[in-house]
Amino acid sequence: MPILDLYNHSEKRKNLAHFASIATLAAVDGEVNPQEMKLLAHFARKLDISETDFKEVMKKSNKYPIEPQNSSELRLERLFDLFKIIFADNDVEDKEMVLLKKYAIGLGYPSDKADKIIKKSIAIFRGRIDFEDYLYLIKK
Repeated sequence: MPILDLYNHSEKRKNLAHFASIATLAAVDGEVNPQEMKLLAHFARKLDISETDFKEVMKKSNKYPIEPQNSSELRLERLFDLFKIIFADNDVEDKEMVLLKKYAIGLGYPSDKADKIIKKSIAIFRGRIDFEDYLYLIKK
């Protein structure tokens, strides 16, 4: 088996685990609403999830381990995806916060750093950022 096939298999596994994390967050309140389902379909395309894997993830409890990323930018992208699904219904529930922290730690963030990133991300997604942060984000 060529080394490229091993890499592709590893990436597929990581993408499937990430998709399962997103789906778990979407279903944590007992149901997946239409906005969340639309986002899940988007993530399935983005992460190259097959229809079979999609159906499997949606019917089972999450059996896929969290796969940490080597790059800090990729870890942040994974967290960003999780926030997109949480805010699909414009409501953040306590169950979602518990899972989000679990995933952040699973991605490799220490507990205190996970708390800071989650707090800042919620402020950004809710549009409650101060001017200095806004200026930094716009200039970056």
